[in-house]
Amino acid sequence: MSFEKYLDVKPEIAQALAEGKPVVGLESTILSHGMPYPQNMEFAAKVEEIVRAEGAVPATTAIIGGKLKVGLTRDELMMMCNPKDIGKVSRRDVATYLATGKTGATTVTTTMMILAMAGIKVFATGGIGGVHRHGEVTMDISADLQELANTPVCVVCAGAKSLLDIGRTLEYLETFGVPVLGYRTDELPAFYCKSSGFKLDYRCETPEEIAKIIYTKWDLGLKGGALVGNPIPDEYALDFDAMEKVINEAIAEADEKGVRGKDITPFLLSRIKDMTEGVSFASNLQLAYNNARLASKIAMALTKMD
Repeated sequence: MSFEKYLDVKPEIAQALAEGKPVVGLESTILSHGMPYPQNMEFAAKVEEIVRAEGAVPATTAIIGGKLKVGLTRDELMMMCNPKDIGKVSRRDVATYLATGKTGATTVTTTMMILAMAGIKVFATGGIGGVHRHGEVTMDISADLQELANTPVCVVCAGAKSLLDIGRTLEYLETFGVPVLGYRTDELPAFYCKSSGFKLDYRCETPEEIAKIIYTKWDLGLKGGALVGNPIPDEYALDFDAMEKVINEAIAEADEKGVRGKDITPFLLSRIKDMTEGVSFASNLQLAYNNARLASKIAMALTKMD
């Protein structure tokens, strides 16, 4: 395939894939655009440590020097954590960044693309993008949803970011045939909050059950991925009503300042962090760690089935 000349897979990860060992994909936008330095560097080290502790190999992705990177060296991680001139890259941007040699942080969409090219099937992130509030008017819908409909990667997340229209996000995923599985929950989590009020059709009690469902989907030849909603741990969960008030204030501020497109999510997350005096940031870290643990267990179970 022609994409192989653009793919740069770290030797440790290539060996793990060749030997049928579990590998878990990780994004880099959370490093470059989701956290300040040095907290992002500490997070990068910690999340990879969690994946390894569960018996899997971490594969953080990025676009560097005209290559789709699968696994980063410490120097490359350091580069992504000091985000001067590092763009936020979605599917539409990939060819431009490769052709021009620009450095790009991978979103959920581009991480899924790169992982699928490398043959990696499980990905841990914080929260997915979705239909933005008032999306029925603005048509502001994250590319993450179409990627889930078309790319065979299982994404483990704490649900859709709570600043989105979660109901319409679920409707969109249903329309495009994406299975949404709740891990020990009957509702799609709302990022900082354990529940959203939106019920899911399928609840799974074990990583093995999740692995069996996604294995069966792909064994049937059905295209696309799957979404696993993994609630934030109880001790770090925030109150839904209180967060709704904060989010609505942040959205009103974004509207007033004319913040749009790919800038909207980083702006809102930053404002929410400030408005909650850093509590939301601590919760963000813990839900991401929690997702890495579950993704590693799913990858382990899926490897055994393969």
